[in-house]
Amino acid sequence: MYTIVTDSCSDLNPGLIRRYQKLRILPMAYTMAGEVSTKPFDDASTVRMFYDRLRAGESCTTAQIPPAEFFEAFKALVEQGEEILGVIFSSALSGTYASACLAKNMVLEEYPDAVIELVDTLGASAGEGLMVYDVLENRENGMDIHENAAWLRERVQRYAHWFTVDDLHFLKRGGRCSPSAAFFGSMLSIKPVLHVNDQGQLIARAKVRGRRQALKALAAKFGELEAAPDQMIFISHGDCEEDALFVKDELVRSYGCDPEKIILSVIGPVIGSHSGPGTVALFFRGKDRG
Repeated sequence: MYTIVTDSCSDLNPGLIRRYQKLRILPMAYTMAGEVSTKPFDDASTVRMFYDRLRAGESCTTAQIPPAEFFEAFKALVEQGEEILGVIFSSALSGTYASACLAKNMVLEEYPDAVIELVDTLGASAGEGLMVYDVLENRENGMDIHENAAWLRERVQRYAHWFTVDDLHFLKRGGRCSPSAAFFGSMLSIKPVLHVNDQGQLIARAKVRGRRQALKALAAKFGELEAAPDQMIFISHGDCEEDALFVKDELVRSYGCDPEKIILSVIGPVIGSHSGPGTVALFFRGKDRG
């Protein structure tokens, strides 16, 4: 059995993390009030504390995983006789995938027989996490590392990433919308519907009046993209579980999705620092990304 390596931007549900052996999650660093941390959320109270600080106006900056950290992780696994399948955060949103590729080449210089497969998910948050889940399941079902990497690469463009944010000012800070759009959008209660496109970039696709309509618009993408209702579906949220549950209920009611196959997770501090509190994101496999 080979080891699957990903980064903390995958925002995997802790229950899923505990389910699988040989899963390695490398942390990404974030800085708040001058304090650098790689620590994930421990519980509901730390989630609320982080997002309350963002609500209060504190800023949080993030950093990619440097090549040295990937190198040390890969080298240690190779020395244990492990093959490695890396499922990595979108290269269009971070230099993390480039770091992983550089580290792979460094390891191969020392260990030319090492087997390291890397996949650029062109995805983020639990969309990346859903890909990790799928390759974990493939591995459990006997798929070898090369077959598994090829399987994912062939399907990367079918993983739909759709989300809405509650406060446009967080996207403004990240350069995802203009200051004027953030101001007038907030005044008019405009909620954007965004997605991660085929190139792995974050783009706005629609503007919806009101929070509830934006959440319904997310669920509607499931039908528009001809998604199979019996698949595993991930929903992540920025300290707004009730809104995530609303989207879940819409999927069950409108499309007959199995509630046991809809997994919720919290958006971690790295993604959350850019998307802000109140973000709800829906991830599934459709006919394409939309």
